[in-house]
Amino acid sequence: MLKLYNTLSRDKQVFVPIEPGHVRMYVCGMTVYDYCHLGHARVMVVFDLVARWLRASGYRLTYVRNITDIDDKIIRRAEENGENIRTLTNRFIQAMHEDAAVLGVLPPDFEPRATEHVAQMQTLIGTLEQKGYAYVAANHDVCYSVRKFAGYGKLSGKSVDDLRAGERVDVMAGKQDPLDFVLWKHAKADEPVEARWLSPWGEGRPGWHIECSAMAADLLGERFDIHGGGQDLQFPHHENEIAQSEAAHDGRFVNYWMHNGFVRVDEEKMSKSLGNFFTIREVLKKYDAEVVRFFILRAHYRSPLNYSAAHLDDARQALNRLYTALKGFAGTAEADWNEPHARRFKAALDDDFNTPEAIAVLFDLATAINRGERALAAQLKALGEMIGLLARAPSAFLQAAPEGGLDNATIEQKVGARTTAKKMRDFAAADRIRDELKAAGIVLEDGPAGTTWRRE
Repeated sequence: MLKLYNTLSRDKQVFVPIEPGHVRMYVCGMTVYDYCHLGHARVMVVFDLVARWLRASGYRLTYVRNITDIDDKIIRRAEENGENIRTLTNRFIQAMHEDAAVLGVLPPDFEPRATEHVAQMQTLIGTLEQKGYAYVAANHDVCYSVRKFAGYGKLSGKSVDDLRAGERVDVMAGKQDPLDFVLWKHAKADEPVEARWLSPWGEGRPGWHIECSAMAADLLGERFDIHGGGQDLQFPHHENEIAQSEAAHDGRFVNYWMHNGFVRVDEEKMSKSLGNFFTIREVLKKYDAEVVRFFILRAHYRSPLNYSAAHLDDARQALNRLYTALKGFAGTAEADWNEPHARRFKAALDDDFNTPEAIAVLFDLATAINRGERALAAQLKALGEMIGLLARAPSAFLQAAPEGGLDNATIEQKVGARTTAKKMRDFAAADRIRDELKAAGIVLEDGPAGTTWRRE
């Protein structure tokens, strides 16, 4: 029985889809004006895990992850680069797809672009205007009247009366209330033609919040099961989505809200202003992509994720241990759900996608395999693949040595020499080789099936 933490209710709930057997999920995607960073990587990997587990659990899933391809930052970046908006966004969409693929992130079922759904956004804004929730401000922008929606603040826990104009609120002349947000931005004289659409309110473009409400309703319906995204989107973006959608459609928008935690760098929140901002591509110059995915999944999705070289190094060593346990295994594998490790693995992921506990099960399997229970290798591989890990042949992962370290061929040669020394009862030589390997960060494990090794 799958349970997940619902940000809206602030507790863990049994998951029951609206349509039996079919899950509809929307995740807020990227604003494509630059390369994806580690925060984006976490969103992609976390909800890729959710999608994989829902499907593994027997659900039919419709997964939508949008692309914001029109935005103030996009317009400014295109102007700075001296290129048109479509060229800029297409380039970074391609880069995003490349980053996602190398991290083992499967494509969503639908990946709508905001610029392809402007008509649906205008229709939604028109509905809000007819119902009295939207108005045209003095500067010709169309704004949403926050105080007219009685439930505003229910997702974030913020009271309308306690909110202040300076707290992540766009202060703009002509608003009826500083808390009101923009649904349709009136075109400015210096903005490019490609950033303008005709509308009942004049030339302009959609506000950010209305984009997701319109695309989600168009592809998933007025009410659906799961809406996800980073913790930073909880307010105001997701709060505003609820206000727009529920006011327009006279009913509940989403049943379960999921938010992954922040990425931190050496215990500080990652941000460009602090200079501790890392793109996925920068990290992948130093670390294998599967190591990065493993690093992300080792932490529970709702907890902060602290990025540091030490944590990535530890993740590499840990993943090395899992692959070492699979040495000699070839072929495909299917999970045996009657086996105790698999039952524990399933219980962990059914408990709000508890990947730390699920990965602990993988290490228990590796330990058992290294003790001689080689039949469990198929189980380890099958469960690992279920969360996007251990899909490669062990040799493909293990062949690369850290900079300055022993390569695999040298290690295997030394392990073989030690085995020979032990057979010849030259225990002094065997101990010397073990000590040499230990000094190089290589740990040996002797078992009934022979000696295995792993990098510390």
